[in-house]
Amino acid sequence: MDYKDLANTIFPDAKDISYYEEKYPERNLKEGAIVTRIAPSPTGFVHIGGLYQGLIAKKLAKQTDGVFFIRIEDTDQKRKIENGTLEIINSMENFGLDPDEGMINETESKGNYGPYKQSLRKEIYQSYAKYLIEQGKAYPCFCSQEEIEEIRKKQEDAKIRPGYYGVWAKCRNITVQEAIEKIKNGEKYIIRFKSPGREDRKIKHHDLIKGNVDFPENDQDIVIIKADGLPTYHFAHAVDDHLMRTTHVIRGDEWLSSVPLHLQLFKELGFKAPKYAHIAPIMKNDNGNKRKLSKRKDPEAAVSYYVEMGIPKDAVNEYLLNIANSNFENWRRANKEKSIDEFDLQINKLSVSGALFDIVKLLDVGKTVISSFTAEKVYEEAKKWADVYDKELSQMLEDKEYALKVFGIERGNKKPRKDIAKWSDVKENIIYMYDDKFYKMIEDAKNKNEKIYDYQVINEKQEIEKILKLYIEKYFDENDDKQMWFEKIKNLAEEMGYAREVKLYKENPEKYKAHVGDVSTVLRLALTARTNTPDMYEIMEILGKDRIQKRFEIAIENLK
Repeated sequence: MDYKDLANTIFPDAKDISYYEEKYPERNLKEGAIVTRIAPSPTGFVHIGGLYQGLIAKKLAKQTDGVFFIRIEDTDQKRKIENGTLEIINSMENFGLDPDEGMINETESKGNYGPYKQSLRKEIYQSYAKYLIEQGKAYPCFCSQEEIEEIRKKQEDAKIRPGYYGVWAKCRNITVQEAIEKIKNGEKYIIRFKSPGREDRKIKHHDLIKGNVDFPENDQDIVIIKADGLPTYHFAHAVDDHLMRTTHVIRGDEWLSSVPLHLQLFKELGFKAPKYAHIAPIMKNDNGNKRKLSKRKDPEAAVSYYVEMGIPKDAVNEYLLNIANSNFENWRRANKEKSIDEFDLQINKLSVSGALFDIVKLLDVGKTVISSFTAEKVYEEAKKWADVYDKELSQMLEDKEYALKVFGIERGNKKPRKDIAKWSDVKENIIYMYDDKFYKMIEDAKNKNEKIYDYQVINEKQEIEKILKLYIEKYFDENDDKQMWFEKIKNLAEEMGYAREVKLYKENPEKYKAHVGDVSTVLRLALTARTNTPDMYEIMEILGKDRIQKRFEIAIENLK
């Protein structure tokens, strides 16, 4: 009896690997095109680190006219969650990382190199496992869990390296005949890879991010097919990346120590190994110490956090590119109008140590990104977010024509407003433009005895009342352009004994009560109950005389 008899006993129906080599040929792509992927497990929420890897992987594929695909690694059936695949797909699509190939929902996929879900590729793995057994490079292992535990305990007691290797690999040298007999007797078994490695030998490897790295060879006889017939991650990824013709594996640096094993698997299977790029994790500053973003401690570790907060996908992607490549910031400064698709991401400029994640900087990017949007786009994105996460805001935005006027304030000019960092900021930033909300806000504050209007410099009741009445009676005209409007506010200031220019007041403060800026603040507070808002002229244009007059009357009423 030889190894082929053993292979046929274990996998009698498995196809010859030539079938799959023919079915999944080399891709017809131009020279230098990168084929890469993300391969998440459907075991819980998508981590921001997964999005980071996906962004880098897609960018590298896209800029070389290559292929980016999503493969679902669900061989660990115990940890799989319901709709986990859909969660991954939706998370990626929410941030514009939809793949060229891969799963498009729980059951369907697109592309010619599928199935793109490992649990659907069982027969493929068994063919390659059969091939390894035929070559004498894999074998059935009949050790029970108790025996494995016993081996580990002996190794711990002897203070030697744990694992199933060398003299500890009890089933490695079982004869073919003995193995076949055990199988026919119904003994349970798994399939192990017969490692040709020795721990006292080194391998040299060039990682595209980490550079040259030395490792001891792998000598562990790892499990490649589990008792349920499904493969382990290590074996599955080697078969998949070969058949899907992956050229570059972009993954977290927690996988760096697996490189000796993975390169060994590729070699023993007769495959050309892909190039590996191990990305440093996204870190967080925690009281002066750097640590990994934690699923348990940090809400911002989950991709869903950014969707729920309404941080635009463009802002998240822009920020992630910023922490990925040190030269992105300079590129953005020089190319303010360009899409990030035009930025040339370079693997050798990816951070070797962990990139530090800063939510404050991300929100600054959010402000810049939203400031570049048209009123129409702000409306669409805010409404889409509000329909899911904020019913009150969604209702406020039902009148699209009015909302577009509100969102149009200080938009599209050289220095657009930067008060919105995320869609969850919108309601707070526009609520005073809606009369029912504005009056309720005033009423609620009054009932709680809270200060509504903080007039600061000009705080005499009679003076405030006089400014508001005089402005409506004498100076407000709906037909004024912005220049004339401000000229009239200066005239109002001058008439009431205030400097019409700030610099005049600074030159001679004792000559004036205050200056035009303080008069403007009185008007702004009466209109909005805020000292800081976008352009007041545009706010007044939208509100119109009757609504302005009513707000002034309420402000005067509240002085009493």
